[in-house]
Amino acid sequence: MKIKEILSILEEMAPLAYAEDFDNVGLLVGNSEVEATGVLVCHDALESVIDEAIEKQCNLVVCFHPILFSGIKKITGKNYVERSVLKAIKNDIAIYAVHTALDNHQQGVNKIFCDALGLTNTKILIPKSNFIYKLVTYTIPENFQELRNALFDAGAGKIGNYEDCSFNSKGIGTYLGNENSHPQIGERFEFVEGEEIKIEVTFEKYLQSKILKALFKHHVYEEVAYEIYALQNTHQNIGLGMIGDLPQEMNELEFLQMVKQKLDCGGIRHTEFLENPIRKVAVLGGSGSFAISNAIQAGADVFLTADLKYHNFYEAENRIVLADIGHFESERFTKNYIVDYLTKKIPNFAIVLSQINTNPVKYL
Repeated sequence: MKIKEILSILEEMAPLAYAEDFDNVGLLVGNSEVEATGVLVCHDALESVIDEAIEKQCNLVVCFHPILFSGIKKITGKNYVERSVLKAIKNDIAIYAVHTALDNHQQGVNKIFCDALGLTNTKILIPKSNFIYKLVTYTIPENFQELRNALFDAGAGKIGNYEDCSFNSKGIGTYLGNENSHPQIGERFEFVEGEEIKIEVTFEKYLQSKILKALFKHHVYEEVAYEIYALQNTHQNIGLGMIGDLPQEMNELEFLQMVKQKLDCGGIRHTEFLENPIRKVAVLGGSGSFAISNAIQAGADVFLTADLKYHNFYEAENRIVLADIGHFESERFTKNYIVDYLTKKIPNFAIVLSQINTNPVKYL
């Protein structure tokens, strides 16, 4: 199969539209039209990982962190980013990054984090905003079922754990066509008044072009009447971080010892213990200091994340235990998840888990 076919499967796992605006996800290096020889899945696409891909005859490297993140004006091999990119290009290896596209997914990085700790009743900590749109259109009863089903097939009408959601109401529509019109019902210059059905469906905004294509293809009117609104609702199943419950409460020390063991942390920096039992746990893989207030507001007893600075620890305000467990450690099992997903989707293809530990942080 071609590399682009594998990329389509990866986008099913983590739609690129889910990524944060600041991020750089998707195909970063290489030609998607070439035949794939194998996939190497890693955390960071370092030069040593590219060497591993060459050795294992994989011409697609799927990484969690994008090796190309900010702008680059020269590729001379002077730093680790440029050396990786140069080696990949020289050896015809494509690099694809998922990063926050998988961070924001309901089954992604933070669900993997929660599952590793055995948390239950998990939900998104910071639901994504400005992501839900609404389509309103009108058609005749004879076209209603076909049109609505086409919109569902295009991805409209999904709300949480439910699909094919819509609201439909009957009314009277009117129109009068001019000399250039070709009305489906009635004649030019004839005032037409007839029964119509109003269809209302919501959809994720990145699906808009697909939704409109289905609308125009399956609507019987010459001029399609429709409206699209951006909703203020947050998307409860897409967003950063998660919060969940421990099956049984633990004291603070026991809990952090459990976290250290399950995630193989070299060390955990944390705020002062509050001598409260740990029941509700908030997590955010990677750098998560921006979510401290969200964790407090959600009623978490502890917030596990990484890259906390000195003054971030003060933000606990004796209301929560903050714990920096390490950036790599908080995302430790992400590459395993990607390998499992791809193996299930394309079982007869070489999907290889990188054996190189790319964590740059070491502990005494």
